[in-house]
Amino acid sequence: MNTREAAVAGTFYPASAAQLGAQVDSLMAGNCASGMVPKALIAPHAGYVYSGPVAGAVYNRVRGAVGIHRVVLVGPSHRVAFSGIALPESRVFRTPLGDVDLDIGAIERLLRLPGVSRREDAHLLEHSLEVHLPFLQVALGEFLLVPMVVGSTTPETVVTALESVWGGSETLVVISSDLSHYHPYAEAEAIDAATSREITGLHGVLGPQQACGCTGINALLRIAGRRGLAIEEVDRRNSGDTAGPRDQVVGYAAYALYED
Repeated sequence: MNTREAAVAGTFYPASAAQLGAQVDSLMAGNCASGMVPKALIAPHAGYVYSGPVAGAVYNRVRGAVGIHRVVLVGPSHRVAFSGIALPESRVFRTPLGDVDLDIGAIERLLRLPGVSRREDAHLLEHSLEVHLPFLQVALGEFLLVPMVVGSTTPETVVTALESVWGGSETLVVISSDLSHYHPYAEAEAIDAATSREITGLHGVLGPQQACGCTGINALLRIAGRRGLAIEEVDRRNSGDTAGPRDQVVGYAAYALYED
């Protein structure tokens, strides 16, 4: 299989290219960039009506960044249980906005690492990576993609993988994660505020009850601590703030991390 087709177009985001482009433009509008280009982002992965405003706020930080030519995208597995990190067999990821080529050289390097293997089944229906692609396509235009789905593994396994493809200013790292799930609004706000303090303190010790992509976040925060990255909380809300009821909400937050 050469092309991984979009799995959640028409459900998590519009299937029409025109509607999708317009929605992403709207979600990124009005969020002022800081002037610095981030090295890494943490962004949510729910349907755009729920988490799109939060994701748009942080993707505006890289909109038009001409130096970024590669994106390393890391997200948790929601549909397939496995150990380690899954890379696709596909060479292209498709969205309604067009095709994104994969960085085959980087993928080959990753496959030499312990705990990393090809698993197309882990990618075929996974939304945690796919929903970021239209934001990246609008923000960056053309880029090469290194997509990693994380199963049951340690943060240090992901640290090793990320370090091997960290690169320089040409590479953007994106960690996909929502925060707490299905608590009443006030309780979720308290949980997510505490989680955000852990994230902005670069404490890579989150659990799955705090963030579904905790392994990827923990890995990034450990690298950030070692490399001296600065972190900015760009936005934090939950589904009760955007498009859902407040009896059982899902939390979303977005962060930008900067190298000197």
